[in-house]
Amino acid sequence: MKTATTVQSTEVRSKTKITSSEDSKQKTLRGKPKSGRFWKNEKKKFSSIIKTKGIRNSFEKKQALRKELQRVKEASRAVIAAKEEEKEQKKQRRRDNLKRQEENRKKSEIVQVITNTTKIKKMKKKQLRHIEKRDTVNM
Repeated sequence: MKTATTVQSTEVRSKTKITSSEDSKQKTLRGKPKSGRFWKNEKKKFSSIIKTKGIRNSFEKKQALRKELQRVKEASRAVIAAKEEEKEQKKQRRRDNLKRQEENRKKSEIVQVITNTTKIKKMKKKQLRHIEKRDTVNM
C-alpha cells in the first residue's frame, strides 16, 4: 500500500510542476529585487497600455460647442471691460475733484504782497517757513 500512495503523490507533484513551468514561460524569470521587496509586481510601460480613442463628437456638435464657448468668452470680456471703464471713470473723477479743490484753495488764499525786501531779512526763521512765493499776475 505504501507503494501505491507514493506513486499517486509523485503523479500529483509532476502535474503541479508542469503548471508552474507553463506559468514561468508566460512570465519571464526575474531575479531577486535589489530592495528585497519580492511581493512587488512588475510594472508595465506606459506605452504598452491599450488606449481607446473615446467618444467622438460630430462636426455640428463641435461647431455648436465652439460658438457657445466664443459667446461665453465675449460676455466675460464685456463684463471685464465694463469694470475697467468704471474704475477709470472713478479715477478721473477723483483727479478732477483734487484739481478743483486745489484751484479753490488757491483762489481763497489771503495774499499779502511784500514790496519791501528788508522785512524778509528781519523775519525770524519760523515766520520765513510760512512765506510762499506766488505768481501774482494770474491772480
